[in-house]
Amino acid sequence: MVLLGEVGLVLGDSGSMWTVVLVTASFVGVLLALQWILENVNWWLYETKLGEIQYSLPPGDLGLPFIGNMWSFLRAFKSHNPDSFINSYVSRFGKIGIYKAYMFGFPSVICTVPETCKRVLTDDDAFKPGWPVSTVQLIGKKSFIGISFEEHKRLRKLTAAPVNGHEALAVYMKYIDDIVVSSLEKWSTTGEIEFLTQVRKLTFKIIMYIFLSSESEPAMEALEKEYTALNYGVRAMAINIPGFSYHKALKARKKLVAIFQSIVNDRRAEKKAKNFSKKKQDMMDSLLEVEDEEGNKLTDEDIIDILLMYLNAGHESSGHTIMWATTHLQQHPEYFQKAKAEQEAILKRRPPTQKGLNLKEYREMEYLSNVIDETLRVVSFSLVAFREAKKDVNVNGYIIPKGWKVLTWFRSVHLDSEIYENPMEFNPDRWTNYTPKPATFMPFGAGSRLCPGNDLAKMEIGIFLHHFLLNYKLERLNPECPLMYLPHSRPKDNCLARVRKVTTEEVREVNT
Repeated sequence: MVLLGEVGLVLGDSGSMWTVVLVTASFVGVLLALQWILENVNWWLYETKLGEIQYSLPPGDLGLPFIGNMWSFLRAFKSHNPDSFINSYVSRFGKIGIYKAYMFGFPSVICTVPETCKRVLTDDDAFKPGWPVSTVQLIGKKSFIGISFEEHKRLRKLTAAPVNGHEALAVYMKYIDDIVVSSLEKWSTTGEIEFLTQVRKLTFKIIMYIFLSSESEPAMEALEKEYTALNYGVRAMAINIPGFSYHKALKARKKLVAIFQSIVNDRRAEKKAKNFSKKKQDMMDSLLEVEDEEGNKLTDEDIIDILLMYLNAGHESSGHTIMWATTHLQQHPEYFQKAKAEQEAILKRRPPTQKGLNLKEYREMEYLSNVIDETLRVVSFSLVAFREAKKDVNVNGYIIPKGWKVLTWFRSVHLDSEIYENPMEFNPDRWTNYTPKPATFMPFGAGSRLCPGNDLAKMEIGIFLHHFLLNYKLERLNPECPLMYLPHSRPKDNCLARVRKVTTEEVREVNT
């Protein structure tokens, strides 16, 4: 009896064990099934309905439902290695330069090599602007990123000359030169400053003057604060819930629109009352007065969205590039001295009667131009541009389906070791007697949608560096400060530093 009891106990334990095994196996099976479903929902929603085309899609995956590959993207760009996002595609599928993904709420194709990027950016018959709906809502439906090819062509023609034309640049140069000189002098006596914050305020002041003839410090402070919130939302997930960046960005846009509407109303009232005494015609005047072939003028919505876009693009990229160019030069004395020597040579050639820089001198700054281009390449301020396929398009043997978004990943091109030797290294000398091949250098985009303010931006940067190199040093307080990569690459402390004026003795010591 005792023996039978022991046998029963063993059988009972065995039954319990098998029950645990079965329950565990079932649980694992459910998890695996759930995982398979989650990994294939987007495939079922977006690929299966393509029919035979689905078999010609680029390699890749569409990630999880709704989120897609955005979690991987944000995780990479909030780490110390943002390029791990694209590198994961290269390691899995090879360096083919074109991959499918689900980004910013849409099935997408990512292009990472010059050939594919060039095709997408220059073929206006096959591709149109494809910015995420969330971005268009922030920047504006009537801005350059939201309008049709025909509207873009017309408005670009209107705004190109007043912003980027030779005569306009010559006029703006005097104002930029004066404000850079006064700002550097002020910072050198201030002590510790957030260098990035200050140069962004500087470039914002310049663009405000060009577009609105405004030099009001309180107005600029208020606007620049809202633009900061707006930019944090551009690269964030479109979650319109209090506490999230996108929600804050929408609120910032609402405030900016109200401010610009007030400015438009005042300017229209002044013109109607013929009480317009301002000597200089600015971009706002041009936008109010322009008519198309049929005599139609721009609406308030048109003008406000164009202003909002230009004021944002016109200070963010310039401010960040100035900060990075200055810090890179300060970290590399050999390049600093080369650039400084060029500026000193310009001063020696200058007639004694001339006051300040002129456009001819700026155009003679060949090495400084190399410095700026190298900074734009290394930083890749605009890491991606968005397009949308207008029809099924064959690119390198793969089909990009109609309606899918296409992301041209500039950062991958600019940091490609097959194009640029030691691509992570800051080396302006690489640009000496070097002309980049098509689509290997795209800091301002490419094709018909090339940034309309690129020449103005480079001139701002050049004027600042001219005066900095001749008379100042930057002493960073936290030179090893970690970086943030969203919405744009920058030190987490916004480059906390001191701007110090160089003494005559220091200049003599360097020269000897």
